[in-house]
Amino acid sequence: MSEILLAIDHVSKTFPRIGRHGAGLGALWRVAMAKPLTEGFNALKDIHFSVRRGESFALVGENGAGKSTLLKIIAGVLQPSQGSVARTGTVGALLELGAGFHPEYSGRENLKLAAALQGLVGPAYEGKLDEIVSFADIGEHIDAPIKTYSSGMVVRLGFALVTALKPDLLITDEVLAVGDESFQNKCITWMERYLAEGGTLLLVSHSLYHVKKLTQRAVWLDHGAMRMIGSANDVAIAYQAFHEAKQAGAKQVTAATDESVLGQYAVTNLQIEHSDADGLTVHGALKSRDGRRPHVALGIIRMDGTPVYGTTSEIDQTQLQDDGTGKFKFALTFSDWRLLPGAYKLRAHALDPEGMRLYDTVERDFTVSGDSREQGLVRLPHVWDAPHRL
Repeated sequence: MSEILLAIDHVSKTFPRIGRHGAGLGALWRVAMAKPLTEGFNALKDIHFSVRRGESFALVGENGAGKSTLLKIIAGVLQPSQGSVARTGTVGALLELGAGFHPEYSGRENLKLAAALQGLVGPAYEGKLDEIVSFADIGEHIDAPIKTYSSGMVVRLGFALVTALKPDLLITDEVLAVGDESFQNKCITWMERYLAEGGTLLLVSHSLYHVKKLTQRAVWLDHGAMRMIGSANDVAIAYQAFHEAKQAGAKQVTAATDESVLGQYAVTNLQIEHSDADGLTVHGALKSRDGRRPHVALGIIRMDGTPVYGTTSEIDQTQLQDDGTGKFKFALTFSDWRLLPGAYKLRAHALDPEGMRLYDTVERDFTVSGDSREQGLVRLPHVWDAPHRL
């Protein structure tokens, strides 16, 4: 069995309620006397799990669930009120990229300082410098003061340094949602290669698509406590079901639409060739502005927004056909059709070539006819038989 790189041993974190009279002094006294803080806001409550070398692990939960607090404790930025964290090997934390850079120093000077804090100095650092600068790709700005940088340029510099360090454990907090489009694609490609080479990942993301694609196991935090731990797919399904139940009755768009970013890839054509009791055939095309071959996601939902089924060409390991004009075509047939009669929507999303980011969305309505009195969304094969025992 592989080595444990990270062990979270019944960690809790309580923050003092400073607004209450005397609370600040009380908290300071407890720190001075090395006593655990027992009164205040409980951000984390008895968190315990471990991450082994080569494993990819995700933290999911709503805003305020305690994810970022836990990551800061793991990274050593915060200390737990109770419990302990054991780390083995090097750790790279992408929590607030560039937060430790000095605004008056140039990008090059900040890189040298940050690398030195991670133990990368002398010839080892000089040998990595060109690689770091190339990944950041900020041109002549590398020698300008950080205070003149845009937030996107700071992000580029921070991530570029981490790629050169290649830590044993990489901790990320929504890192896939920062930077411009081309840089995000570069980060995703690097992260996939890092995992393929045996890297260990601890990921926080609101994107269940990314959780299921990039990670193997996950824990769901709810109001600072562990609500579920298990395979990434099982946790993502349970977390999605929780949100669907919470949002029942309200008009919703799917997570794929929420995450869409228009521009680089677009659905230019989507046609339902036929829809009947036997199945449904879809034809479509995507436009790629950079000439790279995109992927497509297809989903079926009821008219009230209830998800029925979804898949992608990346999941099914299928390539779209290049027609030579920048358009990529596809055809998909849903056979062995088991949808019950009713009104549905077919939803198509353009994805990037890595199958990570979701872009343009196009919908088509269709109806499944029939007079079945069965209930639900799909017909499940079943057999009635005489009971063997009463």
